[in-house]
Amino acid sequence: MSILIKSAKIIDASSKFNGKTQDILIVNGKIKEINNKIINSKAKKIISFKDLHISSGWLDTSVCFGEPGLEEREDLINGAQTASFSGFTDIILNPETQPYLDTKADISYIKSSSKDFVTKIHPLGCLTKEAKSKKLADLFEMFESGAVGFYDFKRPITNSNLIKIALQYVQNFNGLIISFPFEKSLCTNGQMHEGQISTNYGLKGIPTISEEIMLKRDLKILEYTGGKIHIPCISTNESVKLIQEAKKNKLNVTCSVSINNLFFNDNKLKDFDTRFKVLPPIRSEEHRKALIKGLRDGIIDFVTSDHTPIDIDKKKTDFENSLFGSTGLESVYGALNSLFDLNTTIDILTRRKDTFGIEKNSINKGQTACLSLFNPNIEYEFLKENIISKSKNSCFIGSKLKGKALGIISKNSIKLIEN
Repeated sequence: MSILIKSAKIIDASSKFNGKTQDILIVNGKIKEINNKIINSKAKKIISFKDLHISSGWLDTSVCFGEPGLEEREDLINGAQTASFSGFTDIILNPETQPYLDTKADISYIKSSSKDFVTKIHPLGCLTKEAKSKKLADLFEMFESGAVGFYDFKRPITNSNLIKIALQYVQNFNGLIISFPFEKSLCTNGQMHEGQISTNYGLKGIPTISEEIMLKRDLKILEYTGGKIHIPCISTNESVKLIQEAKKNKLNVTCSVSINNLFFNDNKLKDFDTRFKVLPPIRSEEHRKALIKGLRDGIIDFVTSDHTPIDIDKKKTDFENSLFGSTGLESVYGALNSLFDLNTTIDILTRRKDTFGIEKNSINKGQTACLSLFNPNIEYEFLKENIISKSKNSCFIGSKLKGKALGIISKNSIKLIEN
């Protein structure tokens, strides 16, 4: 296939065309030419948008769909389409399914079912059998089948020895352990951030220490064992400091933050709106500002949509009985671009892919075309109609955002919202 992109502003610090508006010719999945104006290209597909910008492909490090078993929340086909239209060429898929993805057959199913999707789906396998924190799953077999890491999605590993053994074992094949920092015994039936609002409304709070104590444990074990660990969705000021100290001590640790925790504070919980019931909880403004600073300073590695579709009967109910989770793929770019300048936003969405064994391509002649297309200057109110996911449980409905994804080019294919 031959594709001609017209008048696109290139945002890619590793490209010699960074900041320039160029035509780009792609032939058979490779960038053949970049020039001020390309004519007589005989391209079969011409892409032209007002105020078009492109970057190397975006990565989301924490996405849930549902297939197999929870297709009423999201299936693989619609989930991948949602990711493509939201600008993501690569997503890390959590094993939040029924049954959980904890065998090589489960990973092979995801890989084979998604092989023709434009967005590349990189599955995680469970760290422990059935995510019960009792016995390690067959990590090497899942790795050989295509798992890029091992994670019991938002279920803390209560057995510290399992984390130790896992970190030691996966060093044989350079595997990645992912550990959610959450000491559940400190906040049984916790509903929201422990603070003034939870106290005033009489709801059980989730204290910051429930995150920090488990993070300290994991970092101490990592110091002892070596290996590499990823900490998903930190949410507190102290967690940022702990990660910073670990990196200073040369520990092989990365971390992410959910866009929910960057964009909102716990004032949103005053109306008991279950859309804002997420885990980790949306915390106070003090923590939100610390997370933004940690991201600017490079302490936090990734921002994730933390895309977690929930079926309506388990979300639109009373606050205490609703499930944690918000969709976010469709809104994460506009939210992030509202908080940071354009270059910082794109850097956040494209950096450190090697953590998950994903190649990052630059926008230069001869490189594989793995591109995200977007308009960073559109300002709009995010509405329910903007949600492509089957589930509509988004924190961002009603929020003012800046910037829209237009689609992607990847695997010698195109997926655009319109054109």
